[in-house]
Amino acid sequence: MAATTRTESPRSKRNVILDAAVANFGSVGYEHTKWATVAKEVGIGQTALYHYFESKAHCLLTIMRMELTRYHERFEAAVEGSADAGSAFRAVIASAYDITETEALSARILLNHIDMLASPRSSEREEDERIRAREMVRVVENDWTDLLRRGMDSGEFPQRDEKELGRFVLGLINSVWSWYRPGGGRQLPQIAESVTDACIRLVH
Repeated sequence: MAATTRTESPRSKRNVILDAAVANFGSVGYEHTKWATVAKEVGIGQTALYHYFESKAHCLLTIMRMELTRYHERFEAAVEGSADAGSAFRAVIASAYDITETEALSARILLNHIDMLASPRSSEREEDERIRAREMVRVVENDWTDLLRRGMDSGEFPQRDEKELGRFVLGLINSVWSWYRPGGGRQLPQIAESVTDACIRLVH
């Protein structure tokens, strides 16, 4: 009987490409990463990359959309497991830093390239990812708006403009990714404590 050749599914190969792109975009930077380098690390020809992503920008936008989705899902899980708005507030911040090194790189990539979501893309596939990512930005902002309004309505937080305050809190949380490096002097649990204290002071 002839031997069968086992091939990797498109989705699993896509995930390998994304992992390699995150490692490179997050460490040496998107601009300094050659698309050919990603192909080489994955073990496929550069032309084969276009079966999964039509461009390096398309891959970047996909990473950003996936990171926003991951953040939203962790936010929901943290809120669902909390009894009140105050404990949910702390749990959500803690969950933002209870992540893997790869996820930390994805968060850095998102922070560094968030402006890319502002302008339409000429490519249909890039534009589709950009629109989806922009929608997830709104979802994440609404997550914070709803949580802060819940705390204000219950009397746990002082009355403020919840939308503006949510953006302040989210900005403070995300600012960490501009300087945090895995293996550095400050570990994520320590950072989570400091950011939580700062956000509590900001809200109150």
